[in-house]
Amino acid sequence: MKRSVLLLFLLSFMFASSQATHRRTLSMLGSPFEMTIVAKDTPEADSYIDMAVAETTRLEHLISDWIPTTPISEVNRNAGIKAVKVPQEVFDLVQRAIKISELTSGAFDISYASMDKIWKFDGSMTKMPTPEEIKNSVSRVGYQNIILDSKNNTVFLKNEGMKLGLGGIGQGFIADKIKAMLIDKGVVAGIVNISGDINTWGKQLNGDKWKVGIKNPLNKDKIFATFPLEDSAVETSGTYEKYVTFNGKRYSHIIDTRTGYPASGVVSVSVFAKSTELADALATGIFVLGVDVGLDLVNQLPGVGCIYVEENGKISASKNIDLKKYKNE
Repeated sequence: MKRSVLLLFLLSFMFASSQATHRRTLSMLGSPFEMTIVAKDTPEADSYIDMAVAETTRLEHLISDWIPTTPISEVNRNAGIKAVKVPQEVFDLVQRAIKISELTSGAFDISYASMDKIWKFDGSMTKMPTPEEIKNSVSRVGYQNIILDSKNNTVFLKNEGMKLGLGGIGQGFIADKIKAMLIDKGVVAGIVNISGDINTWGKQLNGDKWKVGIKNPLNKDKIFATFPLEDSAVETSGTYEKYVTFNGKRYSHIIDTRTGYPASGVVSVSVFAKSTELADALATGIFVLGVDVGLDLVNQLPGVGCIYVEENGKISASKNIDLKKYKNE
């Protein structure tokens, strides 16, 4: 019996010692894309990462509103005209997105793509838009006008000029799908990082949990806290690089589509959850909702946590996150 246990231990040790961490960085979905996986050698790692790249391309050709041949683009072309039958994955994603819209009272809304782009964050804006221009810019936005038919798997945009954009949830969705696929293929540990939408599984070779550093957007060279992640995800939404200032007030590139005005007061929100998709969508939603309402919402969601950084430098966290425990000195 003891020899069997010893043999099992030795086999486990040999298996563990033959593993190595492999990383590849590239550009996909118009963003930085990084895969980190534990595999026995470089050819095996390359094979798995190639699968992840292929899956990303497949999903992009389902949900992108920039590629004219995708189901989402077809839905947008038929706004106000007819319902469009879409693949199950697309239908389910749109359905989940609407649930997040309901949860956040419309602060997250995939029909944001219907919005007139009157705010410019490339340095070309010289004055505030008028209140009338701001109001009109969001007149076609409204998740309530996305009509789903689960029997026929169709999506119908009720009003002409409406458009869906899955940018606020799509990268998280893809990160989750890649993770599930690689786990199914037998990859024991890894990290998917799509432009800051991060999902992890398994552990590092030394047995430690994967760790993620949260930067202070007011001091981008400094990481103010480091958190362990175990089979979980994190996403950060920030406005520290894209904003305009009028009359001493800072307006971010994250727009509250309910009003047409940019969110203000907050410079970054990090959301921790079991799925990157949920973290991705919630980060936008609670950014728009602001600190008090956002924290109140997150505190009611099991397994979800968040950290806010405000313009004045104040850092706030949901009740399930102990900042003192993870804060860097």
